[in-house]
Amino acid sequence: MMIIMSTEATEVQIDEVLAKIDTLGFTPHTSRGAERTVIGVVGNNPINARDTFMVMDGVDRIVPISRPYKLASREFIAENSTFPLDGVQMGGDGVVLIAGPCAVEDRNQLLETALACQEAGAHALRGGAFKPRTSPYAFQGLGEKALEMLAEVREITGMPVVTEAMSPEQVPLIAKYADVIQIGARNMQNYSLLNAAGESQTPILLKRGMSATIEELLMAAEYILSHGNRKIILCERGIRTYETSTRNTTDINAIPVLKSLTHLPVILDPSHSTGQWQYVTAVARAGIAAGADGLIIEVHPNPEKAMSDGGQSLKPEKFATLVRQIRGIAEAVGRYVPPSKVPQKMQGQA
Repeated sequence: MMIIMSTEATEVQIDEVLAKIDTLGFTPHTSRGAERTVIGVVGNNPINARDTFMVMDGVDRIVPISRPYKLASREFIAENSTFPLDGVQMGGDGVVLIAGPCAVEDRNQLLETALACQEAGAHALRGGAFKPRTSPYAFQGLGEKALEMLAEVREITGMPVVTEAMSPEQVPLIAKYADVIQIGARNMQNYSLLNAAGESQTPILLKRGMSATIEELLMAAEYILSHGNRKIILCERGIRTYETSTRNTTDINAIPVLKSLTHLPVILDPSHSTGQWQYVTAVARAGIAAGADGLIIEVHPNPEKAMSDGGQSLKPEKFATLVRQIRGIAEAVGRYVPPSKVPQKMQGQA
């Protein structure tokens, strides 16, 4: 349930309500708006304690939250949640573009791809250090060595880094090197990992599981939110259906549905949702038209030689074309694509 404090509520009154929530064994989650404070109360049937809170000073009203996902719902926070991602605002009116190779293969490949993506208009760099693969014999990533390369390239370009964690034990290590921790589709319901991600207080990019419903995705986000970490990006990346002409089936419906149900930012991964580079651009354009707050796209200078998912990776020139198209679509739907950074090592140079 939500405790809506009155506009005249004092800090002392708010603190008294928070203390009572703790005393009753519930967990409070506070959202301070421009006009009033809303306190989400999470636990075992907190609505049963409604009368206790209604008589407390400063309380305006009690509102039940009907959704099973409490903190992720627009009932708890009506306006879009936003947070800064090193110079760009995630979840605002700007469309954020995350691009880079599926996997970090070596320093030259990573730096070449990062610079090309940045020049085209990308705001953040993606790159896998630990790779969950269907086959145990496929390339599994370079691990911490790749994280070190990502951190070095971030220093050169100024772009924040997005990379995936596969286990709770990896979260502190990845948080040391990366700006955003990705939780992949296969780990969407890895609850130990979700808890660790929430405790890290690092921004989290949470991908929808390949067979997960929208409600299950939001319940996974709830695990992270329950630890007070509200810096979450939801990602639609295609779901498994009977159709075999693409790797997955892009659920474009999920974008407006999620935007109506949750205050969290929503982005689209057209690379994994299609599995074929020929379709990535079309689906990416559709995602922005449907209201996505951004895209995460795989880009590789030599896809035919890529050690992971080369078939769904755009070449840099194709990505640059896509960015130009996205700018026009964003403008048509009342959004915009913020400018990308000038590489830090190149600032001030002629």
